[in-house]
Amino acid sequence: MDRHANPRPASGCNRFAKTLLRLLCAHRLCGWSPTYEEFVRSSLPGPAGNSHAGVRSGDVFLSVDEEAAIVRHLDEVVAALGSPAVPALSNESLHDAGMVLCAYQFAMRPIQISMIDMRNVRIWHDAPDGPPTVHLTFHMAKQRSVSKRRPLTRRVKREWAALFVAIHAWRKAGGAAGASRFFDVQSVGEAGSRIAALVKNLIGYDDIGTATDLRHTAAQRLVDAGASHEELAEFMGHSYVQTGLVYFRTSASHAERVNRALGASDVYRRVARIAHDRFISPEELTQLKGEQQIGGVPHGIPIAGIGGCTSGQPACPYNPVTSCYGCRKFMPLHDKAMHESVLASMREVVLFFEQGSRGDTVSPTYLQLQRTIAEIQAVIDELESED
Repeated sequence: MDRHANPRPASGCNRFAKTLLRLLCAHRLCGWSPTYEEFVRSSLPGPAGNSHAGVRSGDVFLSVDEEAAIVRHLDEVVAALGSPAVPALSNESLHDAGMVLCAYQFAMRPIQISMIDMRNVRIWHDAPDGPPTVHLTFHMAKQRSVSKRRPLTRRVKREWAALFVAIHAWRKAGGAAGASRFFDVQSVGEAGSRIAALVKNLIGYDDIGTATDLRHTAAQRLVDAGASHEELAEFMGHSYVQTGLVYFRTSASHAERVNRALGASDVYRRVARIAHDRFISPEELTQLKGEQQIGGVPHGIPIAGIGGCTSGQPACPYNPVTSCYGCRKFMPLHDKAMHESVLASMREVVLFFEQGSRGDTVSPTYLQLQRTIAEIQAVIDELESED
């Protein structure tokens, strides 16, 4: 069954007709000449339509669990790079994951992704033993004036930077000899088709998952987090702030954003089932090594005894407790009351953000709270389903 009830309308016929007429003008065929090009471009009316229908209906946006599938795939690819126990990934898999990352995190178009070369990727270490920092530089696209196509610079999430480091090292070692593109793609079409193929394989649907869908989703995610018109325009590479107004018209209200962060929204409660190894009993928890027992003080709230970790906290680069829920290495305690207590504590932190006039819903901390609360609720739902 298709993911959406209403398929997207076919489009492009009018664009094809105009392209054909411009071709006739350029080559002086059938009585046409270059003098008619401006008339074809500006005067010929197009069919009535709504270019933002998919945005207004929400059909172009990925759901929370679909986004979670992409994030977890990127996490797993990066984890495989540093694990001798995992078979080496193919270069094609690394390139596909890198292109999906660009579309998902930065809302980059296929043409921008396909044009990235080695000089557009900057890598350095702030500390000898610290994680790498990766910056990408690409140009704005689809601007009519060349003067407006200014370069844009974005920083890759630290957790995913190793992916670009691996591709960069492969290229420097002589990989893809003669190829000029960082992701080793030959055309814009190839970049777009490979992105769509990977995303559709991850989410299991055929009617969504293109690079354009990822771009729309990134824009709506930013607006729902409270970004301004100017911030959205800069992020998307729009020349005019009016271009992104449609995302604000479809955005949830401020109250709905708070409900999402509190885990009260039905949409955010339908998070994919947690890929943990198993639930453990209190007796099994006490038998784990100290480093495998999870505990922490997120936002000043001491939390312990929620479960165990198969690899141990010292080996994990993420924050304890807030990053454990949803992790495939997490072994939650088989105690619903414990997780309900943690959920209540996290909700108090969200309300503190609001009541203290610090409702910075665009900050990484707030977004992590939102995800953590939804996944704590998923654990509780799973325990309730066993009753």
